[in-house]
Amino acid sequence: MTEEIESCCIKKKERPEKEYKNLIHRLNRIEGQIRGIKGMVERDAYCTDILIQVAAVNAALNSFNKVLLANHIKTCVTKDIREGKDETVDELLETLQKLMK
Repeated sequence: MTEEIESCCIKKKERPEKEYKNLIHRLNRIEGQIRGIKGMVERDAYCTDILIQVAAVNAALNSFNKVLLANHIKTCVTKDIREGKDETVDELLETLQKLMK
């Protein structure tokens, strides 16, 4: 899976330190939540307890996406539009379609 993710990343973006740390912090928390859910399954936790934790992870991922998307629009998309790269709008629309599935 990691190779698949790395191979799809053609474009790169250098993030300001504050943005980078915020995103990594969020991902570390989500990773911890996933490990917690795995532990619950291993300990035979009750189904609804696991489902509630999964819902919390989904909410955390949605929040991560909102922050990342807002940063993307404010930086990458705005910059490209100013430079006349209208294809960036199409890319954004395609991304939004994938996010809304």
